[in-house]
Amino acid sequence: MKSLFGKSTRGKRLKSSDRIPGPLPFVTAGEADEGISDFIGNPVHIFSKNTTTIDMFGSAKYRCYDYGGDDHIAVVHTENLSENAAIFVTSAIHKSSHNGQFSYGRNFYAKDADELSIKLPEKSGQPDYETMEHVISAVKKLVIREVVEFTDKRIAGTKQIIG
Repeated sequence: MKSLFGKSTRGKRLKSSDRIPGPLPFVTAGEADEGISDFIGNPVHIFSKNTTTIDMFGSAKYRCYDYGGDDHIAVVHTENLSENAAIFVTSAIHKSSHNGQFSYGRNFYAKDADELSIKLPEKSGQPDYETMEHVISAVKKLVIREVVEFTDKRIAGTKQIIG
């Protein structure tokens, strides 16, 4: 991945007891609340929106907002991609990095992200970001359609019960 997105970086440790309440999402390892453990006002390095984080267990998440991060996350710099292409890349990263090889005993680090191999669609030997954008756009449309259909059925069921 280093050849595609440059060197991955990581945050710095900020103990819970040292955190000052504020507006900045602070990302740590974990699945709860998408890995956001707190909102802080501390002067920390702010990572750009449209990037991907990978926690110490190899779980990758797309970030559509600026955030701070602790030393248990690696940041892949996808900020120069379109949102949909970055989401596609995040999915490819997650598939490659989150399959049981990382744990408390063997943490995922930024150096692991640099060496990670992912599979992406390509055209003429280069990543085909246009195809990635189209795939994610189509998935979003399908999800929206399913939500609308579900909501319509609930409304119809409620009307039937009410009379």
